[in-house]
Amino acid sequence: MKTEPSDHIALVDSAGTHAYHIGDPPDARSIAAAERRHIDISRLRARQVAVEDFETFDLIVAMDRYNLDCLAEMCPKEHDHKLRLLLDFAEGISESEVPDPYYGGPDGFETVLNLLENACIGLLAYAQSQPASSAR
Repeated sequence: MKTEPSDHIALVDSAGTHAYHIGDPPDARSIAAAERRHIDISRLRARQVAVEDFETFDLIVAMDRYNLDCLAEMCPKEHDHKLRLLLDFAEGISESEVPDPYYGGPDGFETVLNLLENACIGLLAYAQSQPASSAR
């Protein structure tokens, strides 16, 4: 089978910079907000970023500058170029960081999902424009 430049196999994962909630599912409000958009995140479980992630993944994105700084501290220098803020990929928004909706009301989760959907469209376009990695 011939592989075309647009034929990408992607490995995508989610992890936190701290050990909080390892093994726990997402917040019930996040699950409910995602369900309203027909996205099932109920089977996700929290894990912490591991040093191996910097080798495994071509790009590591953070929701905010604090977590980006935490990632930079953990990241081997040869992989520094992989670190980015997620909203760097978003179009037409003024925010540079995804706010933490945990202590806010339900509208906060909707706002976060709006930002994430926007950014993920841009992230997908960026990923599809990149050459396939041999690091997988």
